[in-house]
Amino acid sequence: MSQMINYYSSFDEWGRLEREPLEFTVNCHYIKSHLPEKGHILDIGAGPGKYAIELAKSGYDITLADITPKLVESAREKVREYGLERQFQGFDVADARNLQLYADEQFDASLMLGPLYHLQQEEDRVSATQELHRVTKSGCLVFVAFMPRMRHVATSLLYPQHWKPNDTIEGLTEFMCTGIFNHSDEGRFTGAYYFPIEEIEPFMEAHGFEQVKLIGSGSIAGLMKPEHWQYWRDQGESAFQSIMQIVMDAADSPYILGTSSHLLYIGKKV
Repeated sequence: MSQMINYYSSFDEWGRLEREPLEFTVNCHYIKSHLPEKGHILDIGAGPGKYAIELAKSGYDITLADITPKLVESAREKVREYGLERQFQGFDVADARNLQLYADEQFDASLMLGPLYHLQQEEDRVSATQELHRVTKSGCLVFVAFMPRMRHVATSLLYPQHWKPNDTIEGLTEFMCTGIFNHSDEGRFTGAYYFPIEEIEPFMEAHGFEQVKLIGSGSIAGLMKPEHWQYWRDQGESAFQSIMQIVMDAADSPYILGTSSHLLYIGKKV
């Protein structure tokens, strides 16, 4: 885990979500539309706190946790900057695989928007999912991020030099079999695990969750560049909002899941 901590200690994750707002916008839309009107939410793997802050603005109480100490401090600073300190119950350095800081069924909903695709060993993914189940109240919702394997295969085919060792037949074939990716170039994207889409629902079900929805966070617009967005903005605010509604609705279609770089699983603890 030290490699991941080092990577995120220097990487601007807040800036990534600013530069690539679609994922954040789609996820927030579906998270907010499924949450209860109020409650105490755990955001484990919260990074710099962008999702947590957005939910705090809507009046939710938040406990924020991440394995990277620098990100937890960055989140604390951002919360102070936005004047939302009263909404936050804690800023914790915690490992998703061991949430002993928290009691059984402590939270009214839980977010885990990162840890599962950074845990390359199955036993670690199982531990994190079991802990998510333990700390969330029965009948309440969890929101979990996954990265689909086929989209990364497609990205590797398009940009092989950016995703070594998937720039070789051997590397790509191994990745397709294992879903495990470790970048050959020093300092590039940290090691990750990419799920086969068809395995997400049974994996979560095996650990006590019932699927409500599986969302393509990139929807049908994941490949749009700034100039494409600008075209639709230039049509006027009403037209642009209509485009965004099309994008939001399409994110719910199972037919686009493999085209999205991130997926949002919404599940209920049973």
